[in-house]
Amino acid sequence: MDPLLTKLGEAVELGKVDKNSPYPPQLKGQDGADELASEALANGVSPSDVLGRAMVPAMDRVGQKFTENKIFVPQMLMSAKAMGAAMKHLKPFFVSGDVKTKGTFIIGTVKGDLHDIGKNLVAMMVEGGGWTIMDLGVDVNEDTFNRAVSENPGAIVGLSALLTTTMANMEEIVKKIKETNPGTKVLVGGAPLTDEFRSKIGADFYSPDPRGAVEYLKDLAV
Repeated sequence: MDPLLTKLGEAVELGKVDKNSPYPPQLKGQDGADELASEALANGVSPSDVLGRAMVPAMDRVGQKFTENKIFVPQMLMSAKAMGAAMKHLKPFFVSGDVKTKGTFIIGTVKGDLHDIGKNLVAMMVEGGGWTIMDLGVDVNEDTFNRAVSENPGAIVGLSALLTTTMANMEEIVKKIKETNPGTKVLVGGAPLTDEFRSKIGADFYSPDPRGAVEYLKDLAV
């Protein structure tokens, strides 16, 4: 494999955002994901290879390590930040169609809930898997979700909640999405949730960690 892709994958996996980033210490002073992605594209590496051979495998490894408790939220956030730094160089190719997106993933924290770390992690992991992300933010009601789904036919929806008090709102939102846009796949996640709750409210998938969502979405890619 192209050495630049190997280095880029390592930078994303270890959370090396750019050359000036002090994290991780073992890569101090070296190019980060920002510079390496730019250099790879400038050297003629195809955008699809930058994504598919470096960034997606790197985020897979990050997700695996997180699932196995080998890394924790702070390290995962750094990896996501590095992935975002590289992704900005690829976005023009998504827009132009040179890189085919796997689909659109609409995500938001449900109304009444302002927590966004879990949502942001899932969004960045899914984006690293080659999906177009529409992040609706926090405190999102059913009308906003439905409007986004209507404007993006075939999109997958992700709902996040961290408070037990907002789980009821999640149930209401799932119901409205399914009524207004039948057939829409809805993923749910958040600390207080369980698969039993997912089944009760009629959602399609639940995972206790971001990697589960990424794996599920692989089977739904267009």
